[in-house]
Amino acid sequence: MAAQREKKHEERNHRSSRNGARAPPAQWGRAWEVDWFSLASILFLLAFAPLIVYYFVMSCDQYQCSLTRPLIDLLTGNQHLSDIWNKTPTLTYKAAGIYAAWVAFQVVLYVFVPDFCHKFLPGYVGGVQEGAVTPAGVVNKYEINGLQAWIITHVLWFANAYYFHFFSPTIIFDNWIPLLWCANILGYVVSTFAMIKGYFFPTNAKDCKFTGNFFYDYMMGVEFNPRIGKWFDFKLFFNGRPGIVAWTLINLSYAAKQQELYGHVTNSMVLVNVLQGIYVLDFFWNEAWYLKTIDICHDHFGWYLGWGDCVWLPYLYTLQGLYLVYHPVQLSTANAIGILALGLVGYYIFRMTNHQKDLFRRTNGNCKIWGRKPDYIECSYMAVDGTKYYSKLLTSGFWGWARHFNYTGDLMGSLAYCLACGFEHILPYFYIVYMTILLVHRCVRDEHRCYSKYGKDWKRYTAAVPYRLIPGLF
Repeated sequence: MAAQREKKHEERNHRSSRNGARAPPAQWGRAWEVDWFSLASILFLLAFAPLIVYYFVMSCDQYQCSLTRPLIDLLTGNQHLSDIWNKTPTLTYKAAGIYAAWVAFQVVLYVFVPDFCHKFLPGYVGGVQEGAVTPAGVVNKYEINGLQAWIITHVLWFANAYYFHFFSPTIIFDNWIPLLWCANILGYVVSTFAMIKGYFFPTNAKDCKFTGNFFYDYMMGVEFNPRIGKWFDFKLFFNGRPGIVAWTLINLSYAAKQQELYGHVTNSMVLVNVLQGIYVLDFFWNEAWYLKTIDICHDHFGWYLGWGDCVWLPYLYTLQGLYLVYHPVQLSTANAIGILALGLVGYYIFRMTNHQKDLFRRTNGNCKIWGRKPDYIECSYMAVDGTKYYSKLLTSGFWGWARHFNYTGDLMGSLAYCLACGFEHILPYFYIVYMTILLVHRCVRDEHRCYSKYGKDWKRYTAAVPYRLIPGLF
């Protein structure tokens, strides 16, 4: 399961001080100073991430999703870069109109339609919710209405497909590359605007960070929670809308195109739509919980989030559905059931692991996990003002199996998406490769930060839970 998932907060703590005061937020986030390796990595991503997205989409459009044939053609002289570029659909007025209407519609749903789902859906937390305390001591309020926006959008989508017929349900696929140029324009515009805003009219100047390096500040962001007005929060909007609301619509458009081309929808396409749809719905059902994760609590808003949410997420997280339009895979019943089981078990692990952490944190350990009182390690750390605070690190349930077992479930789900596409091409497997690199890197990065924070207490914790992702192996 995805994404954009600089989303999963790894501190399984309930913080308290001896006098009961609220502890300050952990000082994670982006750096004040830039080392050469970070700068090199950022320059690489700024230069090549847009090209990677284009290469994958172009490979499907011109080479039936083969990642090697474009390179072979270029190396052998059968094609030149200009030949490939000239065959690439350009930006069109139609695509620009579609994209502008889409983004405007999501802005309206986000800003002007207060949530009503929490009034009749048991267990759902929506409406006005508070985020975590920012480094400047601000507690922002958010209108949590992502589930409502998703429902309204999809109800209108199906109403059009089956009743109104204002546009074809294949409209996204049919304009996929022209829409790519629109998404890039929005990604760069919003990232540039956010940087200018951070310098000249920030929402809260005390929540800004400046390194003096233009490229790092542009990539990782200057302002912590850029906002326009009281409710339009850049981070919450661009992560969830338009990217993740669009995710399931994009897959539905792929399924419609498959139906148009071949007269039926394959079981592999159904699996991809169902499994990724479960993840998307889970995200919006738990959108209030997302306010406590890394993206909101620690990351600043720059190109990494702005362009990534507009382009990287909708174009690369949906590669499986795109591939299946060009290569309709009909799985055997046994394989389909096995892939479905892998995806559902992965989702169960992902969700229950996060639920155990959240339950432990909310109750300060006064709960039951797997039928008994949870074990934990008491830790302490010193805040910048010299105050000593105390935390509890959970070592029961799935958190006793591995220190990042929620990532394990995430990877199981990611693998299921890819397996649904068979083994003819490597393109659909980009997602599991990318997610593995991302999550393993995050494990190492976050544990380094935790060790810096907790010192010898973190060593006690890693001795009690020795594995990161896979019990007995890693």
